[in-house]
Amino acid sequence: MPDSPDVPAHILDRLRTICLVLPEVHEQQAWVGRRWRIRTKTFAHVLCITDDYPPLHSREAPLVGDATVLTFRAAGEELHALSNSGLPFYKPRWHPQVVGMIIEDTTDWGEISELLTESYCLLAPRKLVTQVGRPGSATDEQD
Repeated sequence: MPDSPDVPAHILDRLRTICLVLPEVHEQQAWVGRRWRIRTKTFAHVLCITDDYPPLHSREAPLVGDATVLTFRAAGEELHALSNSGLPFYKPRWHPQVVGMIIEDTTDWGEISELLTESYCLLAPRKLVTQVGRPGSATDEQD
């Protein structure tokens, strides 16, 4: 079985900066790549795809060649919009709420921060969600 290359350090660093500030989040080595979890639920997973490996991800991502891919949760109108917007987003079939995103040099890290915060909020207990300041929320407007 081939190995997936390591996720570039600069991408992991940026994702850690976004994810590890959220309440009770922990980072883990995933079966391939890295993931961030709230308790036992994964809200963000990053991995590299190369040479059709890992097969599940390489079949779903609309790309040719190697790539770094981030998956996260979305719901409602956001899920619909992201699922139908085209690259860098795509909709894997294996879970109804998972969205994939190809990370490129032009990736908007502010957008990733918002998407991962929303992903976290979909899975976290309500008492933890209330501790999260989301862009455009009343707590941000009071600052």
